[in-house]
Amino acid sequence: MLDLLLDAIIDSIKLIPFLFITYLIMEYMEHKTKDKTKETIKKSGKYGPFIGSVLGIFPQCGFSVSATNLYAARVITLGTLIAVYLSTSDEMLPIFLSKAVPLTTILSILGIKLIIGMIAGFVIDLCMRLRHKGQEEEKIIDLCEKEHCHCEHGIIKSALKHTLNIFVFILLVTIIINFAIYLIGEEHIYGFLENQPILGPIIAGLIGLIPNCASSVILTQMYLDHIISVATMVSGLLVGAGVGLAVLFKMNKGIKENIKIVVLLYSIGVIAGILLELMCNWVRFFLHI
Repeated sequence: MLDLLLDAIIDSIKLIPFLFITYLIMEYMEHKTKDKTKETIKKSGKYGPFIGSVLGIFPQCGFSVSATNLYAARVITLGTLIAVYLSTSDEMLPIFLSKAVPLTTILSILGIKLIIGMIAGFVIDLCMRLRHKGQEEEKIIDLCEKEHCHCEHGIIKSALKHTLNIFVFILLVTIIINFAIYLIGEEHIYGFLENQPILGPIIAGLIGLIPNCASSVILTQMYLDHIISVATMVSGLLVGAGVGLAVLFKMNKGIKENIKIVVLLYSIGVIAGILLELMCNWVRFFLHI
């Protein structure tokens, strides 16, 4: 048990420099491009799902919150909102970079989320245009600084705060995962989820509904520890929209509509994960023939 604890602490401490540098770069980029990003998505029009999914793959503090506020004001479409939710990855990218995950793997996962978000967004907007007319705009209330960001304190302090928060969370998650592996056995956990192409994405999707960075940290760490497959991780990351879902229930009027949006997001993420898992299994099957 002591060895498990020491290993978790040492492995987590090693990540601090990489996390800080990554967050510092992200904070600088967002500080310079935040207003331009918001204006771009506001003016996206019928190309909203494309622009939203592209902007969503770049981790930005509270971008899902900004998109949620814009949707609540009916400035962007439901398809654009879902595209942003599906493409955003929250803490996946910083953790991947700190763990020196191959660039090809990172780009492949981001590309999958980008394509799924884009396709889903355009299909949803097409369905909505066939059913409804446009709605009246409302005043936009920006909650990014209140709910998620700390950019007003300067990029260095904000980067340090993000680094500390994620370091503590990664440490706790690593300890819990290591303890679970010790008790159950890695081969049993991995074998259970690997042989369940439907159950894995369903569970990952439920984890993705956690309305903060916890979901992406848990899913990414479990993938890096070889507990879940890449398809299962992607399923949860597709559903995970950070604090955006919490803001949706606060800002968007109509509890039933918000529940439908969550169900829609969850369904897309789980179905996409199941299909991806089946495709991976088919590829492995044919390679062994």
